Amino acid sequence: MKLIDAINQRHSYRGKYKQIAVPREDLITIMKAGLSAPSGCNKQTTSLIAVDDHRVLDKLIKVMDSPMLKTAPAAICVLTQRINAYRDKCFAIQDYSAAIENMLLTIVGLGYQSCWFEGHITDDDRICDRMARVLNVPDSYELVCFLPVGIAEDKPVAPKKKPFEERAWFNTYRG
Repeated sequence: MKLIDAINQRHSYRGKYKQIAVPREDLITIMKAGLSAPSGCNKQTTSLIAVDDHRVLDKLIKVMDSPMLKTAPAAICVLTQRINAYRDKCFAIQDYSAAIENMLLTIVGLGYQSCWFEGHITDDDRICDRMARVLNVPDSYELVCFLPVGIAEDKPVAPKKKPFEERAWFNTYRG
């Protein structure tokens, strides 16, 4: 698949997944794409845990309490470390966001679907902390994102986007 096709076909998938295992080789490819993302001052604040053991995945999904995830055959959990990169500036959010988008594009390029779960788990109830305990994540890391990975049972539906001309211009703002 061409990169531009993966970009245009990547949408958040919230449906059921086929009960087909995701090969470890594909999970490694996806994680390597994420770890290839740039990071502020090369601090490499992003780390990843792939989950393909159904017992562990079931524990995570139970903690998340999200019925739409029950059929996901695999997932990738994104961890970050809040490390200052330049003076007192931390770029962890930018680092893991770049990693996540690389992985989402790779997921689509390999024929799978996913959805970026962040706000649901990092909100005030801190579901991410309970998820981190399931995965034995040290306190020096924060679990910030959960990406289910699998073959979609249904065709992904593209959200309606505003026209290009309403959001992009040349040389000056024209809104």
